[in-house]
Amino acid sequence: MKAIVSALLAAACMAGAPAMAQHGGHGQAASASASDSTDGEIKKVDKPSGKLTIKHGELKNLGMGAMTMVFKVKEAGMLDKVKAGDKVRFTVDNTMTVTAIEAAK
Repeated sequence: MKAIVSALLAAACMAGAPAMAQHGGHGQAASASASDSTDGEIKKVDKPSGKLTIKHGELKNLGMGAMTMVFKVKEAGMLDKVKAGDKVRFTVDNTMTVTAIEAAK
C-alpha cells in the first residue's frame, strides 16, 4: 500500500513539475544552479532501469516538499558512485532526472 501511495504521489508531482519549473513567463525551463541542489539519502540503486530511490529534502527549484521518490539519472555512471545508505547532495531537473550527484559533506 505504501509503495502505491508513493508511486501516485510521484506521478502527481511529475505531472506538475514542468509547469512549476517555468520562469519569467518566457516558456523556458529554469536552469539548474548550485542553489538547486538538495540533500538526500540513497534508499535504492536500480542499475537495470537506470534509477535511484532517494529520500530527499525540499526541491526548491521544483516547488516540491521533502519525500522519497524514484528518479532517472542523466548518466548511467552515476549509479556506480552511490549505494543504499549514502548521504548525498544532488540536483534534479524539471524532468525528474538527477543531473548531478556527490557525497554529502
